[in-house]
Amino acid sequence: MISTFLLTLLLMIGLFFFIRGSIKDRTEIVTISCEDSQDNILSYLRDYFQNRSYKVSSIEPETNKVSLEGFVSPSIFLAVFLSFLAGCGLFCFALVLSMLFDTETYLFIWLLIFCPLAGFFYWKGAGRIEKIVFRLDNNNSSTDTLITIQAHRDELIQLQSNFPFNYSVKEG
Repeated sequence: MISTFLLTLLLMIGLFFFIRGSIKDRTEIVTISCEDSQDNILSYLRDYFQNRSYKVSSIEPETNKVSLEGFVSPSIFLAVFLSFLAGCGLFCFALVLSMLFDTETYLFIWLLIFCPLAGFFYWKGAGRIEKIVFRLDNNNSSTDTLITIQAHRDELIQLQSNFPFNYSVKEG
């Protein structure tokens, strides 16, 4: 019985870190080499991010760096899903506690009132201002334009799937 309790306790710790990881910042930096001119790329990136509700927060002409900001709202589905997962985990934990302490009452089932806290935690932490920073540089060895973009991982994946120019991603 103690081994079942310890395994369930480990699963609850894993669930806690999974819920906490739902609001983790997943910012990455990607460098893209593109064969088009800086003006075309800059106008495309400006229009693309404006269509995705980002607004220019600063422009540094001496370094060709543009910073954008936009509010990313939390997902209702994910808030409900995390609350459901927390409910399943707390229900299992309550069952193990009931078996461990050999109670005939449903005393530990009251732990389920805490499952909406997971969705509330996600909702409060996931709604935030996201920053995107990109810089355009000329590649010295060729006529390519180097684009360095710092953004959320999902935003970078979306940009790369919609990018209309010929490009190659540089590792680094």
